[in-house]
Amino acid sequence: MISPADNDNTDEPMIFIIIGKAYETKGGEGIELHIMLRAPDDDTAVRDALNALSEEGFLEADLDQIGVLQDEPPEEPHASAYQGALEGEVAIIRFD
Repeated sequence: MISPADNDNTDEPMIFIIIGKAYETKGGEGIELHIMLRAPDDDTAVRDALNALSEEGFLEADLDQIGVLQDEPPEEPHASAYQGALEGEVAIIRFD
């Protein structure tokens, strides 16, 4: 379902998923999360994800993996996040 990110120009929007951990307080315990967003390339995806995390109050983030989704995820909360990403939103799924 996830493939490595590449910079091929396609007619379809590229929906990225970024897996990592973010921190709300310095030295605090990290929150595992998945971020889904539409972007033209992986550099833009990472930059937009970090900006969205900052807007949500996170101070730091460790982003571990990035990939491009080939299909719509069948299960929640990823299915809703995918739809939001198609509409231009940056969806942050928290695993508290």
